[in-house]
Amino acid sequence: MGRSTGPADRATTEHLIAGIYRRLHRRAPAFRWVDSPRKALPLLTGLPTHRDLQSWVLARRPQGTPPIAGDIATALARLRGALDDAPALPDLTATVKKPEKEDRHKPWPVLPPERAIEAGVPLREVLRQSLHIPIAAGLTWPVRATLGPQGTLPVCWYGQQDATWIGLHDTIRKLGLASYRPRDAEQLDEWSALARAAGWWWPGEDVCVLVDRPTAVGPRRVGYRDGTTISW
Repeated sequence: MGRSTGPADRATTEHLIAGIYRRLHRRAPAFRWVDSPRKALPLLTGLPTHRDLQSWVLARRPQGTPPIAGDIATALARLRGALDDAPALPDLTATVKKPEKEDRHKPWPVLPPERAIEAGVPLREVLRQSLHIPIAAGLTWPVRATLGPQGTLPVCWYGQQDATWIGLHDTIRKLGLASYRPRDAEQLDEWSALARAAGWWWPGEDVCVLVDRPTAVGPRRVGYRDGTTISW
């Protein structure tokens, strides 16, 4: 799913994003589709960056209504936190060997799945790495880095490439390793459907800018429907 080159399902994408807006008590936006992330850049003027969203959690908040992107980020953080904290079987977090006390705060090693399990890496982390490395680290972040300096691109969501976290929780659920509350499971289903339908998208107050899916994904290279190629 994360590296799919089929065209986006535009009707389903718009329906699901409109539902996210309605859940946050916002009017559904107009939708503006483009064929590559670079074609989206001129349409993103005024949309908030991560730094802009951070200002809304400070003691001295800006005046006015928080941007919709901030509301989406907050709601999604709550959902992901609830999924992470859901009751889970011991197999999901158990390790073959207990890490030394002084190593408890160090990142888990990045290893092939079988070696990771043997090294004591919990199954949850093994599943996370198996999605994060090829999709986020191997595709999403490199493409994003070509679009401008870090911190300057407005906040967006990645459609199919959000499979890094959606696929983790969906796999855990299908394996019967965790039990999610019905309302959390329902929202996970909606985000999963969005990942199956969409490419990247930037939510604005009145207009949501969306990118169709790429036509080709190869080693260090992505091609888009307008003929644009992004390499790194």
